[in-house]
Amino acid sequence: MNQEETLHDEIGDDHIASSEHTPLRAGAFDRSDDEKIESIKQDVERILYTLGMDLTDDSMKGTPNRVAKMFVKEIFGGLNPKKKPSSSTFDNNYKYGEMLVEKNITVYSTCEHHLLPIIGRAHVAYISNGKVVGLSKMNRIVDYYAKRPQVQERLTIQIVNELKRVLNTEDVACVMDAKHLCVNSRGIRDIESSTVTAEFGGRFKEDKVRREFLDYIKLDTQF
Repeated sequence: MNQEETLHDEIGDDHIASSEHTPLRAGAFDRSDDEKIESIKQDVERILYTLGMDLTDDSMKGTPNRVAKMFVKEIFGGLNPKKKPSSSTFDNNYKYGEMLVEKNITVYSTCEHHLLPIIGRAHVAYISNGKVVGLSKMNRIVDYYAKRPQVQERLTIQIVNELKRVLNTEDVACVMDAKHLCVNSRGIRDIESSTVTAEFGGRFKEDKVRREFLDYIKLDTQF
């Protein structure tokens, strides 16, 4: 293994990100979804064949196509800017002046180093400066940025930055707690560990406001 390959392995095992922006090549969206699916299907066929799988077996025949469709339409669908949630907001006519917290948002993402799942919860909050956003929109923003090859730090930052843009306020925060199967199922294989990341903007950088947010997400919600 050469020095460059060793460095790449070290970066992957240490889960280091290179940028807060998703690394996309020029021309990433020149091909249609159907064209991408067909190309990925052929690539998956080659991988499985190389591994020694019998692709004439009834159980395996459809696997390359299923994987290709899953990549493009589902787990990496957040790469497509056409799928970005609309950013409509509403006037805060009821004058709610405290923070709004949407907690326990389910996160399903994929580690960009090993293409293994990241599974966890996100807790998102903002303080209105005159505009509010629908509750489900917060979930959709989390889901959109999660559906791409990711590192958790970048995902947390992207969620906060998008809500800042939508709401035109710096007063946005996100805390995420997630398990990484690239840690849990390979490498160190520590099935108990999880990763917590946080991004605090505006007033959430103040100790009192940040503490209030963290206290909210500790609430034991049972219905």
